[in-house]
Order: sequence, then C-alpha cells, then structure tokens
Amino acid sequence: MAASLEKTLISVWRQVLVEEVRTVTLESGSYPVGCTSRSKLCQVDFRFENQMLRGLEQNPNTGSRWAELARAGKKVMQFLDRGRYVANVVDGRVNFYGRKQ
Repeated sequence: MAASLEKTLISVWRQVLVEEVRTVTLESGSYPVGCTSRSKLCQVDFRFENQMLRGLEQNPNTGSRWAELARAGKKVMQFLDRGRYVANVVDGRVNFYGRKQ
C-alpha cells in the first residue's frame, strides 16, 4: 500500500531533521540529503507518486512566522513542488498551503 502524502512528508522531515540521516529512504527509493550552498540548510529531492518534491529546512534568518518557530527551536521543513511551496512540517505536524482546514 502506498504511503499518503502526509505520512511521506513527516517521514522525510523526521529522517532529515530528527534522525539527521545522509540518505532518506522511502517506498519510492533512496534520496541523498544535501545542503544549500549559501545558508547550509538541509535539503532533499524525492519522488512521491508521479511528482518530484523538495524538502528544505526552514531558514531561521528570515522574517516569516515559520522562521520564528525555527529560531525558537522547533524543527521546521518546507516542501516545494516545482519551486512552489505546498506544505511544511513543524515538529511532526503537516500544514498544507492553500487547503481549508
């Protein structure tokens, strides 16, 4: 049975920011964790069903409310689809952008 998007995002977040692995392992394969060149933030590109997504550690040095949480010690990861922010995970909880709760 395929994992849901929510479970996949939490798994990526946990592996990268909690377990600090060098390779994320999902049903769709294994994906290396890298760092951004400027800010040294963790990032990983991975496949979910037919789309490629990117998980990017939240930069605490920005003015967003997510950065404020990161500065306060929360583990925050943003997720992008073709350069567009689609969700984030904060301390194991998924928040989707553009969806009514």
